[in-house]
Amino acid sequence: MTDDLNFVLKARREKLEALKTAGVNPFAYSYAREHTAAEAVTLLPPSEVHGEGEGPHVAVAGRIVAWRAHGKTVFAHLADSTGRIQLYFRKDQLGEEKFNVLSHFDLGDIIGVSGPLFRTRTGETTVRAQSFDLLAKSLRPLPFGKEEIVDGETIRHSGFADPEQRYRQRYADLAVHPEVRSIFQARSKMITSIRSFLDGLDYLEVETPVLQPLYGGAAARPFETHHNALDMPLFLRIADELYLKRLVVGGFERVYEIGHDFRNEGIDRTHNPEFTMLEFYEAYADYEVMMGRVEKLLVSVADALRAVPVIGEKIPLLEPPFKRIEWVPSLNSAAGLDVMAQGESELRDLSRRVGVQHPEDLSRPKLIDEIFQALVESTIKEPTFVVDYPVELSPLAKPKRGNPALTERFELFANGKEMANAFSELNDPIDQRARLESQATLKAAGDLEASGVDEDYLRAMEYGMPPMGGVGIGLDRLLMYLTDTVNIRDVILFPTMRPE
Repeated sequence: MTDDLNFVLKARREKLEALKTAGVNPFAYSYAREHTAAEAVTLLPPSEVHGEGEGPHVAVAGRIVAWRAHGKTVFAHLADSTGRIQLYFRKDQLGEEKFNVLSHFDLGDIIGVSGPLFRTRTGETTVRAQSFDLLAKSLRPLPFGKEEIVDGETIRHSGFADPEQRYRQRYADLAVHPEVRSIFQARSKMITSIRSFLDGLDYLEVETPVLQPLYGGAAARPFETHHNALDMPLFLRIADELYLKRLVVGGFERVYEIGHDFRNEGIDRTHNPEFTMLEFYEAYADYEVMMGRVEKLLVSVADALRAVPVIGEKIPLLEPPFKRIEWVPSLNSAAGLDVMAQGESELRDLSRRVGVQHPEDLSRPKLIDEIFQALVESTIKEPTFVVDYPVELSPLAKPKRGNPALTERFELFANGKEMANAFSELNDPIDQRARLESQATLKAAGDLEASGVDEDYLRAMEYGMPPMGGVGIGLDRLLMYLTDTVNIRDVILFPTMRPE
């Protein structure tokens, strides 16, 4: 395989030199494209019959994805971001010298072609090339697959099937798989839709620090770095929460941020160390209000994505109100016992029975959370709000009215995975200090996911923090659910990978 590849690479470089010798610049500066492939295809009226008459003149540019030479003629297909269009080159039209340049072209080359449109005997809209320019010579063959027509439908067999290679070489994956481009077009439309929804509710989009002197707002192990000029450790943020709530103290009553968070954790089908979060906070709201916000937001996003080609037909129909279940009763029912009444030894035994890895290394709150994930979370298929979490799992949520052992917190699950997390936010600085000190104790005891005491955040609370509701939504997982995608790497353009 290596020898064959080297031969192919060598052959392409030889063509590159031949082009230069012929006076052709193989890497152009620009091209005056006048039409996309999709636009050009629509310019020829359906009534136009087969022939080579002077149809509308077009100038298109894109990558060669098919090439069929027949002596003094060449048929090819050019693809751009909108689709593909057929090209027709004739020696008597172009002249011998110009036509001979085509012999140095390869699949994957990027070219510009201008000429009139006509319809072939098979009815395909085609550009009859009057001129062409090489815009970028492809020195490495793209892994194009083969296509065949089955029952009138085009079936494409991928030439780039190895998922690991596709993630590492996303540029090649995108170039040969239009359906992959559709996923990321859907991602962009999802984020645009989210901004439109929140802007319409008078939320203000803000930016908060990615490099932080203390990490907090979630239970996760951080990435640590060092600032040389200040000679101080810094952490990549694990959540946006604490800075956004500082802004609510400052008078911005509705704020949101769409940004990257970083957690130094394992990689699997639903976890990537770098991921995209939406967090939004609203003064004077509680978790009931925020549940309504989340339902309407998700319905709005789903409706927007139905317009995306290829992806649109996969989008589920979301019908509020979503189902609700309570955290403690659902866990006790699944476990067949009162989980919260168990001691740490019993919890570790239960953890082992339900498949939790390395329970001996986990704190009591983490044990309880892992048991819930195994017994309840993994079984939830339709969008479901799990409400009223134990206080020991929710250091930033207000106690539940009427039951201080619980908190006013919900998480939204679908297809066995968390998509949103929200609270009636804790705004009592004395209670908050006690909970952060409890977290600091767990951290000192070896819990790498526990946070410390953020004195600046407590100071902000002491100035007076209005009651508020807050929500965090993992946008990678949301897109996975909406597009029926099973691996988080398929919705992140450049996922974290081991070095080759």
